[in-house]
Amino acid sequence: MTMTGQPHRRRKPITVLSLLLILMAMTLGTTSSSAAETDWWNPVARPAPDSQINATGEPFKGTDPQGQVRGLVDAHNHLMSNEAFGGRLICGKPFSELGVADALKDCPEHYPDGSLAVFDFITKGGDGRHDPDGWPTFKDWPAYDSMTHQQNYYAWVERAWRGGQRVLVNDLVTNGVICSVYFFKDRGCDEMTSIRLQAKLTYDMQAYIDKMYGGTGKGWFRIVTDSAQARSVVQQGKLAVILGVETSEPFGCKQILDVPQCSKADIDRGLDELHELGVRSMFLCHKFDNALCGVRFDEEGLGTAINVGQFLSTGTFWQTEKCTGPQHDNPIGGAAAPEAEKELPDGVEVPSYAGDAQCNTRGLTELGEYAVRGMMKRKMMLEIDHMGVKATGQALDILESESYPGVLSSHSWMDLNWTERVYRLGGFIAQYMHGSEDFVEEAKRTEALRDKYNVGYGYGTDMNGIGGWPAPRGADTPNPVQYPFRSADGSAVLDKQTTGERTWNLNTDGAAHYGLVPDWVEDIRLVGGQGVVDDLLRGAESYLGTWGASENHKAGVNLANGSSVSASSSESNPFTSYAPGRAVDGDTGTRWASDWSDDQWLRLDLGSARLVKRVTLDWERAYGKAYRVELSTDGTNWRSVWSTTTGDGGLDTASFTGVSARYVRVHGLDRGTEWGYSLQEVGVYSN
Repeated sequence: MTMTGQPHRRRKPITVLSLLLILMAMTLGTTSSSAAETDWWNPVARPAPDSQINATGEPFKGTDPQGQVRGLVDAHNHLMSNEAFGGRLICGKPFSELGVADALKDCPEHYPDGSLAVFDFITKGGDGRHDPDGWPTFKDWPAYDSMTHQQNYYAWVERAWRGGQRVLVNDLVTNGVICSVYFFKDRGCDEMTSIRLQAKLTYDMQAYIDKMYGGTGKGWFRIVTDSAQARSVVQQGKLAVILGVETSEPFGCKQILDVPQCSKADIDRGLDELHELGVRSMFLCHKFDNALCGVRFDEEGLGTAINVGQFLSTGTFWQTEKCTGPQHDNPIGGAAAPEAEKELPDGVEVPSYAGDAQCNTRGLTELGEYAVRGMMKRKMMLEIDHMGVKATGQALDILESESYPGVLSSHSWMDLNWTERVYRLGGFIAQYMHGSEDFVEEAKRTEALRDKYNVGYGYGTDMNGIGGWPAPRGADTPNPVQYPFRSADGSAVLDKQTTGERTWNLNTDGAAHYGLVPDWVEDIRLVGGQGVVDDLLRGAESYLGTWGASENHKAGVNLANGSSVSASSSESNPFTSYAPGRAVDGDTGTRWASDWSDDQWLRLDLGSARLVKRVTLDWERAYGKAYRVELSTDGTNWRSVWSTTTGDGGLDTASFTGVSARYVRVHGLDRGTEWGYSLQEVGVYSN
């Protein structure tokens, strides 16, 4: 869930209650059918009355000629966010046993004219007034710019599936701060309690759909917990649904005055519980700096409001520093949020930020590193959107040191300079559901990288996530969507979507609800050509490839353990040993340290010739800025296999084409500090 306008959208001024409300907004009886038994994609019974699907044709099953699954991927959606934030922020439900009239109704406080639709005032501007009726008229909602009304009704999701989508990630989402300050709620604000409820209701939605198709396991909506199961579901032509988590304080891991409010035991218990619920991907931080990592900032007045909210929740404002590389967080900017700032204690002001200091000082904490490694042990995938670049870089360092591919950027909140690094690991990237022109522009910018790494593409709709969706391009656009049209995968013909008395047209209504995802993909084809759509159709294979590689990952055997080690020099200290062997003793609390000069080396003897493909270097504060990794079979003749002149310390991984070697040498050429070279641990791997 991401609370963000698109670059071309005009932002609305921040009002008082916007503050914490918008804060984390982050992003947030049946009748028989006459369907023939062979038409497996049509239910034997559907609620009556109900929404239309407006799609005909048998969904694509099996694999393509290359033996790969085929289909579109929504890597970031919030089916159950109506249950978040106290249960009253998002109006309507994705399904109801009482039928469509109950599922698609406005919040009680919106009647009779929306004058109490407080959150609408903030996100849409104006006075929030609207026709509150949903079924059957839907005069004012759902709409592309209405962020507090249900967009994920099950029949609309069904239409997206019929339109070629085969993977959907349902991110369970909430925010305790928004819940606590919002006037209307019907339950408590504990984040994990909400996550549990949303997981249960996702399984309930599966059972609801199964019932239409004749029993357990027969519906098109299939929650999956491993990649093989997901691949089988897609091959059957059905929709594989994966559970993720996007919340600001997972496992209660907030920080107050920089003091963590959780422990490693809390993280282990939380990860175990989420895994048991079926969760396979998650964010570690979102909007507020927490005990695990620092966030990627929001901009302008919204950023100021969120910064105020962080202070009220944690006692700390965001802190910035100059970035050390081309990556940077969003600029906070100096835009005021006067109503939000009134909430600050007397004498406390939002700090000003230097324009050349655009990176969050808070990176991945010790607890955050523990959580990343805990996710890896459980074969879960890490979402890096919303992490500040310092935290992202450190997380990628860890994943690279283990050659772990389970990394996701699901809705355009990662610095784009990380794109190749994610692909090199084997990760998956999806773009936010921008308007077709913007989506195509970004897709083509990264097309060469997708070709290089032979990967598909995805989108993150973030529906019910308070982010804003594509506006209509207009009926007079030179290349409008022509109804009816054929789905991206060619299996279905789709006409304008009708629910009750309302019929939506993407050209004039924009992406108002989930049922218009196929229409939006057709718009992308018209604007950008078939090539972009072909990359999207390869998304299912690529996403499941990343997931499967994560499940099959095996920790490498460290060939450096117990090896014989020598060095050009070792710093002398009467109290502590900095001998070469300290860099391969398996203890990050010890280290080798050289004399305080350049041209220093550390040499490892593996005992016999071994295949070497990867060397990891865990630097102490005294790191190498320029250094080489060299290999040798005899200890005399050396071959450089990897080098850098831009080392920045921390955890580095040198990966290269495998070479048979007995000796490994780390050769320091230029120090990054006034001290020498200091390595806490060196790892050598064949994988």
